[in-house]
Amino acid sequence: MLTFGLIINPFAGIGGAVGLKGSDGEAVVAEAFARGAEQRSGARTEQALEVLLPYRDHCRFITCPDDMGANLLEKLGFDYQTLPISMALPTSAQQTREAAELMLSAKPDVLVFAGGDGTARDICAVIGEQLPVLGIPAGVKIHSGVYGVTPAASGEVLRHLLDGKLVDIREAEVRDLDEDAFRQNQVRAKHYGDMRVPQAGHFVQAVKQGGVEDESLVVADIAADIINSMDDDVVYLIGSGKTTLAIMDELGLDNTLLGVDAVLNRELIARDINEQQIWALMQDHVACKAVVSSMGGQGHVFGRGNQQFSPRILRALGKDNIVIISTKTKITALNGRPLIIDSGDATLDQEWHGTVEIVTGYNDRIVYPIA
Repeated sequence: MLTFGLIINPFAGIGGAVGLKGSDGEAVVAEAFARGAEQRSGARTEQALEVLLPYRDHCRFITCPDDMGANLLEKLGFDYQTLPISMALPTSAQQTREAAELMLSAKPDVLVFAGGDGTARDICAVIGEQLPVLGIPAGVKIHSGVYGVTPAASGEVLRHLLDGKLVDIREAEVRDLDEDAFRQNQVRAKHYGDMRVPQAGHFVQAVKQGGVEDESLVVADIAADIINSMDDDVVYLIGSGKTTLAIMDELGLDNTLLGVDAVLNRELIARDINEQQIWALMQDHVACKAVVSSMGGQGHVFGRGNQQFSPRILRALGKDNIVIISTKTKITALNGRPLIIDSGDATLDQEWHGTVEIVTGYNDRIVYPIA
């Protein structure tokens, strides 16, 4: 079961059809209505969500009251939870940002929002790169790279996620025009930040031979990415497997193919450690992360060959401090089946259901279901 956040800017795009070149600000919205404009963002969002109608039993939503999400989800028959936001009409950027703050606490697998560049700016100001996001294009100005090319295209990306297909996740720029300058025929775009956006996955690998991954080169790329992103004074618990082995080889450290090794500041501090030793290390070091790979053919991340990562270890680490690595070939071989966590604690397994990011190359990541 995947959880999507949904924020709709009800007045996004309202100024376009009546020649106002934007919809930002209460005065523009009032003028648009005076010129006979009609709200369109709800209908645009509906086009995206209609793609997901066959998946109503496999996803749920966290959303805002009334026209900011709940009304449409009720109409389409999706399961949803409403955030406690006070509604005032017309809705404002402040309400969008308030909704985004609450979404950070709720942690949906993907935050979906409908609007234009102004809405993207408001979301970016709060979310940044903390959650995957996907925009449904509904505004007048769409210069940001966080939107699907059409509403239906945004829906297709979400459908790929629900189908367990490869979905890349990449940084995309949030840009917005100065509307006042735009009305004077001056184009002034400004970069306001970046957000992480899922995109319909396919093989886009720098190291390919005939369209098929060269396993050894890809694994080397993954190792380079992990090492490059290692933070100082953080203990990295390197799990078992050939993919993680490449990290230790690249670091020039002795390693345990079928065990767990601990690395701090790129130096080996403990080799082939058990659950109690991992727990003791975590008591002595504030910051710890685990780097694990999925089991080829089965998709297990925990519970097969790495029982050193017990439920108490996983709870103490937290899902955000688990780094999963895999080749895209291995993930594709799952044929849409989710990754599996079988920690021995059914409650923990259920809490971690949703999606995870997987490092699949150098600066290359996908988002994929875990169950």
